[in-house]
Amino acid sequence: MDEDEDDLDDLLDEVEKRFCRNVSVASSARVDSKEAGKHEKDKRKHSATKPEKPISSITEDIDSLLEELMEEDYNNPTNTKTPEGPQVEKKLSSQSGGRKCCPVFVGGSSVTNGVGTATSKRSCDQLRCTSCDFRVLMFDDCEWDLSCDYLFLRNNMPDRHKLRAKLRKRSGSRAYACQCSWFSALEPTDLQNQAELRWVCGKHQT
Repeated sequence: MDEDEDDLDDLLDEVEKRFCRNVSVASSARVDSKEAGKHEKDKRKHSATKPEKPISSITEDIDSLLEELMEEDYNNPTNTKTPEGPQVEKKLSSQSGGRKCCPVFVGGSSVTNGVGTATSKRSCDQLRCTSCDFRVLMFDDCEWDLSCDYLFLRNNMPDRHKLRAKLRKRSGSRAYACQCSWFSALEPTDLQNQAELRWVCGKHQT
């Protein structure tokens, strides 16, 4: 009888040990799984809210950049200033409304003035010197006296009255002069053949 009771006690002890251990393991497993779920939830929440900082930072950077650009435009209005209307119109008209002689001719008083070409050979009346930057003056039915020189022209250009002191009458001739050069012509003469003259056509308005 005593032996049976001892066996029964041993069996109950063993059952109790096993039962308590399973309960402990299950309880700890539930706790661990709960904490793991909470940790995962917090991690997801953290990962979901984490991009908010970079997005707001980028937005602030864009706003600050736009403000800087607006301030630069406001402080420097001359950068976008367009030329005035009359100046633009004048420039365009001078570029599109003029014609140049090609080649450039000079000639006597009987030669027609105008735009010279290889076939028309008109005498250019819009000559300008590239050396002294003076417009070339013309005197019909005149030629330059042999005493004319550089100092005379430099001291008297562009006074036409004073320049006549070195001119003499000659029918059909035409005298030309700038501040540094002078020339007399009877027939149409191509300036390409007059290397000492730095005269070019300054455009004829049509």
